[in-house]
Amino acid sequence: MRRFVAVVAAFVFAPAAHASCPPPTQPPAVTAVTRPGWVGGILVTEYFPAPERWFGGALVHAPGLALRHRSAWLYSARGLAMQGEGIGTNGRLYHFVGPYSLSWLNASRDPTYPCRRAPGYWSDGSPVRISPGATFALGPSLALTYWRDVAVDPRMIPYGSRVFVPAYCSTPARGWFTAADTGGAIIGRHLDVFRAPPVKPWDSRVLRDQRIYVVPPGYRAPPGVGCT
Repeated sequence: MRRFVAVVAAFVFAPAAHASCPPPTQPPAVTAVTRPGWVGGILVTEYFPAPERWFGGALVHAPGLALRHRSAWLYSARGLAMQGEGIGTNGRLYHFVGPYSLSWLNASRDPTYPCRRAPGYWSDGSPVRISPGATFALGPSLALTYWRDVAVDPRMIPYGSRVFVPAYCSTPARGWFTAADTGGAIIGRHLDVFRAPPVKPWDSRVLRDQRIYVVPPGYRAPPGVGCT
């Protein structure tokens, strides 16, 4: 099963408290990439296993876990449930296992949803915590590699595609990634780079209006595409 965090894989906190968009019912139509080519207007974000050491809150028991962990790490809008995976204070990986029908709640404890036409914005303000019922398990949800894999909307970019992001030429991947993951808020022209946790909490990049090159499975990148 692919990592699919309750409603989002990773997200950009909205600069505004509210956004005028309806709760999502069906994802919007997108155009699938069927041949190698450049695609513009891409939002590039980053996600990583959330380290428990960054969080406070009481130590609590959670369904699926033998040990007690910080409540904010488990349930907050930047914690394990949102990121999909987390690193406990014991150095072990944990992941969210559902139910995938859960919604995120705002500060008033009302449901809020990622906007379909405005990536990074939410229907009723920024999320604060996941609704009750989340369960977890020990270990990673997928065998992903830092700086090598990305989450995509598979309706647009097929799983297994090679994706070149010029802005990432300085990373170990030299700009090339594999489409290997997805998430509820990775909709349309949104790419989420799986990376190692930063040294400073939440110190990750958000790049808007990027051009990327997509090579679907079965094709090869033409000469000249890559870092110079």
